[in-house]
Amino acid sequence: MFEAGFLGTRAPLFMDLVTIYFGLLPFLVGYAIVLAVKGNYRAHFKTQATLFLITMVMVVIFEIGVRFDGGFNSYMQGSDLTYVWVLGYLIVHIIIALITVVAWGITIYKSMKVFVKEGPSSPYFSQHKAKAKWLYLAIVVTSVMGCSMYPILFIL
Repeated sequence: MFEAGFLGTRAPLFMDLVTIYFGLLPFLVGYAIVLAVKGNYRAHFKTQATLFLITMVMVVIFEIGVRFDGGFNSYMQGSDLTYVWVLGYLIVHIIIALITVVAWGITIYKSMKVFVKEGPSSPYFSQHKAKAKWLYLAIVVTSVMGCSMYPILFIL
């Protein structure tokens, strides 16, 4: 897990894996959205729930890996960028990521609950669609910011 990754940088293997997953996440969530647009709501829910669970596992792998591998400060030692700038960027990323993951989890839970009780014709789902657009944007921003930390810490 801590050996050299496969992307040809000084990043450890777990960081390469996590970065690849989060780079693909907007496309995977986009596929789940296409399922809903096509009216395949059950597949949409299953895909969203699965992606959410995989995302949580990847976050745990990331957090454990970073803690055992020396943390942010050890990664910053290899970067030519200023510590304060990178730390500020990281804090903004973490805030957006936390809001996004909480909103995503709540959306999945509430949608499942309403779908089971009222079905796809519930008035809730017109609001769901509007909120989901913002949530998808937040997932994209979180993924882009997280993935951009990779070159900031391991390439630049």
